[in-house]
Amino acid sequence: MISRILAMVLRYLFIYKRSYIRIGELIFFPLMDLLVWGFVTMYLQQVTQSRVVLFMLGGIILWDVFFRAQQAVGMSVLQEMWVGNTLNLFVSPLRSYELIISTAIVGFIRALITATGLAICAYVLYSFNVFDLGFSLFPLFGLLLFFGWVVGLFTASLILRYGEAAESLAWIVPFLVQPFVAVFYPVSALPAGLQIFAFIFPCTHIFEGMRAVLLTNAVPVREMLIALSLSLAWMVVTGTCLAGTLRYVRRKGYLTTCARG
Repeated sequence: MISRILAMVLRYLFIYKRSYIRIGELIFFPLMDLLVWGFVTMYLQQVTQSRVVLFMLGGIILWDVFFRAQQAVGMSVLQEMWVGNTLNLFVSPLRSYELIISTAIVGFIRALITATGLAICAYVLYSFNVFDLGFSLFPLFGLLLFFGWVVGLFTASLILRYGEAAESLAWIVPFLVQPFVAVFYPVSALPAGLQIFAFIFPCTHIFEGMRAVLLTNAVPVREMLIALSLSLAWMVVTGTCLAGTLRYVRRKGYLTTCARG
C-alpha cells in the first residue's frame, strides 16, 4: 500500500517537473488574493462605506463581463484539445478569423447572460441599479468585451504553443492583471510605481470611467477613447503573436498532439 501511495506521489511530482506553469499556479492564487484585498483595505480607509459598496458592485459586474469574454475565446482552444479535435479544425475549410469571430460571439452571449443576472441580484439585494451608469454603460460594456476577446486570443496562443500543460492559463491570465487594473479601487490606491504600469491596460481606464460616472454622472469620453486606443494596440500585438504561434505549431506538427509540457 505504501509503495503504491509513494508511486502516485512521484507521478504527480513528475508532472510539475515537466511544467513550470503548474508550479507557478501553486503560489498564484494566494498571491493575487493578498494583493487585491490588501489594496481594497487601503482604499476603505479613504472613502465612506456607502460609496465603496457602489464601486464594488459596479466593479464586480463589469469585471465579469471581461472575464466571460476572455474565457469564451481561451477555453474554446482547450475544449478542442480535450476532445482531440484541434487538428480537424485547422485542416477543415474553416478560416482562423471565422473561428475567432464565432468564439467572440459566444463570449458576448455568456457575458450578457452573466451581467444581466448579476445586475438583477445587485438591484434586489443591494438596491444597486447598474443602469445608473446611463448611456455610459453600453460603451463600457463593449470595451470590456473587446479587451476580453483580445486577452482570450493571447491565452489561446499560449495554449496552442504549450498544449494542455498550459491549460491553467485560461484562468490565471485574467486574474494576473486584476490587482493592477483598478477593478475595486482607484489607481491612486496603488503604489506610485504600479500606477504607471496600470495605465497600459485598457480595462484600467474603463473601471476609472465607471467610478467617474457614479461620482459625477458625466460621460467619461476621455477614458473611453484611451481604452479603445489601447485595446486596438493590444489587438495588433496579440494578433501578431497568434499568427506566429499558428505558423510555429503547424511547422512543428504540434496540432496533432495536445500535451507538450
